[in-house]
Amino acid sequence: MTTPPTAHASVSLSPDDVAHLQTWQGHSETLADSLTTAPVAALSATLDRDDPAPTVESGGDNGTELPPLWHWLYFLPHHRQSELGPDGHARRGGFLPPVQLPRRMWAGGRLRWAPTNPLRMGQEVHRISRIESVIHKSGRSGELVFVLVRHDIRNAKGLALTEEHDIVYRPAPKPGEAITAPTVAGTGAAWHREIVPDDVLLFRYSALTFNGHRIHYDRRYVTETEGYPGLIVHGPLIATLLVDLVRRHVPAAHFLTFDFRAVRPTFDLYPFRINGQPSDDGKTVRLWSEDHKGFLTMQATATLT
Repeated sequence: MTTPPTAHASVSLSPDDVAHLQTWQGHSETLADSLTTAPVAALSATLDRDDPAPTVESGGDNGTELPPLWHWLYFLPHHRQSELGPDGHARRGGFLPPVQLPRRMWAGGRLRWAPTNPLRMGQEVHRISRIESVIHKSGRSGELVFVLVRHDIRNAKGLALTEEHDIVYRPAPKPGEAITAPTVAGTGAAWHREIVPDDVLLFRYSALTFNGHRIHYDRRYVTETEGYPGLIVHGPLIATLLVDLVRRHVPAAHFLTFDFRAVRPTFDLYPFRINGQPSDDGKTVRLWSEDHKGFLTMQATATLT
C-alpha cells in the first residue's frame, strides 16, 4: 500500500510533546445516561436478529437485560459540528490527550461484568472514565502512542461493568513502506458465520454509535487521505459480532469477561468470517475473525457462567 499525495505529513513527537501528553494521565470524566429501548431495537435489526421488543419495567430492575457490548450504544459523544476535526472525530484534546499522529484506532479492550448486577432497560446509569496511561513507543512503522482508558459503569445498585479500552495513534504510511506480515487464522471452528460488510451496515452502526470517523463511511477520504484500500469495518462492530456469535449458539449464556484485540484492519471490499471454539466445559470460548484471504483480523476470549 502506498501513500497518495494528499496523505498526512509525517509527525515527530519530541520529549516535551510526550511529557505534555502524559499530563493527561489521571484525567477523568463522569457521564450520565438512561438505558432506553430504541437503540437496542435498532442494533438488533442492524445485526439481523429476531429479538423480542425490549421492555422497561418500573424501577429498572426487571426490564430486558442489556446484551453484552451493547452499552456502546450509550454515553455517546455529542460534540458540536464546529468542534470536529478533519477526520470526523472531535478535535484533539479535551478528555483524550491531543496526540497529533494522524491515524487512530480502537485496538482492543477488556471487559468484566458484575454477575449479580446486570444492566437493564430503564435504568439510570453513570460512566466514570479515567485516563490510566499514555505510553509512547517507536516501532517499525514509526512512532506510536498508546492510551489506556478505564470505564466503570454503575447503576443504582453499584458497579455493573468495568471496561479497559485501548486506543493507538499511528503515523500515516510512508511511500513504499513494507506491510507487516499477516497472521494466518485458525481453522476448524465449531461455530462460524460469514458477514458482508457493505456500506449500509457500516453506516447504520456509525449512526447508532454517533461515530463521525470518516474512515467508516467516506470512501474518498479513507483512500485518498488515510491511504487505505476501502472503508474500514469498526473494531467494536466486529467485537459485537463475535459476542453475537456466542449468543446465537448459547442463547442462555451470561458473560463474565470478554477480552479482544484488533490484529489487522478489515475492509468493506470482501465478506469476512467470524469464528468461535468453545472449551470442553463450555465456560470459555475462543473467538476470532478473519478476512477473505484467511488472515486473522481480531482475536478474543469470552468466559461465561
